[in-house]
Amino acid sequence: MTQLELRRKLIEFDRANKDLDQARKDIAAEKLRTEELLTNILPVSIADELKRDGKVQPKYSPSATILFADFKGFTLLAERIEPVALIGLLDQYFTTFDEVVTRHGLEKLKTIGDAYMAVAGVPAANRRHPIDACLAAIDLQSAVARMKAQREKMRLPSLDLRIGVHTGPVISGVVGRRKFTFDIWGDAVNTAALMETNGAPGRINVSETVAGHVRALFDLEPRGAIETKHHRPLEMFFLNR
Repeated sequence: MTQLELRRKLIEFDRANKDLDQARKDIAAEKLRTEELLTNILPVSIADELKRDGKVQPKYSPSATILFADFKGFTLLAERIEPVALIGLLDQYFTTFDEVVTRHGLEKLKTIGDAYMAVAGVPAANRRHPIDACLAAIDLQSAVARMKAQREKMRLPSLDLRIGVHTGPVISGVVGRRKFTFDIWGDAVNTAALMETNGAPGRINVSETVAGHVRALFDLEPRGAIETKHHRPLEMFFLNR
């Protein structure tokens, strides 16, 4: 009876060990999924800081380049097209945008409806962020032009893209507890949005600050000045090539 009891306890112990091993594997797999999700929604360095410290310290960047893009006539198209087709169209464009900005070292921040926002020089500072943003803008316009031509051949609805780019100081950080969001703030963000709204379909509109950084490398077309919210005139340029 003693031997049978001992054998029963050994079997139970072995089963408990197997259950514990499986629990450890499940926890490790869940941790890996969580880390993959974090690096999908946050820059890698920011995700690492969050995992290490449980929070992210806001950072001031004296210079970063913000890119805003949106589609002309999107609201009108949204009223005429089926929801599935509309979301499929946006997904096609934004997936291409993600590939372009990643290739040029920009960080995608968010999409707001049909608007797309990315930044260069944050969170990793570098000197060539205005150049990277301009190269990304040119590639975005080229990609949209190719997609438009393909869709028009198939008699499908297409969209024209407006892009605005500005360089200036920003503050970056992570907000939220359940749904983390990496974002940037500052007057430079408002000015970049101003460059986009005062641009033209199929064109890239950049501020005089961006032009000062990239003038020797890109073909710029002066457009005149626009008044900012601080009542300061700001020269604008079309970036051609």
